[in-house]
Amino acid sequence: MAVCSMRQKKKVEFLTEVELEFMTELWALGEGSVRDVLAQLAPERNLAYTSAATILRIMEQKNFVTSEKRGKTFVYKPMLAKDAYQSKTLRDLSDKLFDGTPATMVARLVSDQGMSEEALEEIRALLDRRLKENDN
Repeated sequence: MAVCSMRQKKKVEFLTEVELEFMTELWALGEGSVRDVLAQLAPERNLAYTSAATILRIMEQKNFVTSEKRGKTFVYKPMLAKDAYQSKTLRDLSDKLFDGTPATMVARLVSDQGMSEEALEEIRALLDRRLKENDN
């Protein structure tokens, strides 16, 4: 029994793959019911309503979303902003996979042969802008 309560106390910081899929749709919608989220998923996803409802309930237990009952329907809203989650996830990835050195992570990204010249120019412009901000 003690093991079970310890598991419940562990703070969940990151979304699973399917939770991220749902959260991405909620970020796009702003808020939505189970049916709203299901309607946004690819048709070949073929997820049952009950499965989708369970996923959203679990996300609520983990404090990723909040819900409000409107009539007979629960409407879910994200509790974390997309950009904040992206930043936290990138920091975690940098720490775990790139020894906490963002330059190594960026080097791996830009050395990808599939990256277009346009994408590289966009990255250069972002870096230039950030460096100018630091100078001010």
